[in-house]
Amino acid sequence: MRDSNLPEPELLKTVLQPLLDDFQYWFGRSRNLLETETIPFLSPEEQSAFLTRIKQAQQEVNTAKMLFAATDGQVGIEMATLMPWHHLLNECWKVAMHFRMGKTQPQSEET
Repeated sequence: MRDSNLPEPELLKTVLQPLLDDFQYWFGRSRNLLETETIPFLSPEEQSAFLTRIKQAQQEVNTAKMLFAATDGQVGIEMATLMPWHHLLNECWKVAMHFRMGKTQPQSEET
């Protein structure tokens, strides 16, 4: 018997599948930027560490997508798993925005 507290599989497919696709897309763009450009406001070590974090997140998202597909959308993902990806994605967007604007120093969140 199915646990009535679990989300319906169709709702999971409607919400979770596009979210995982978005993570893959944006992490891929960020990875490409970091692999092909020198980011002037990041040291080489910072850029390398950031790229490593993105690669790790990509592997995690790929694993989650495989599990989701293997169970035909019958399982969800804990918020504790999604939130670090979300925070990393915010970092990716900030770096890309500052890079495109040609800034040499990213603005702090305090200003």
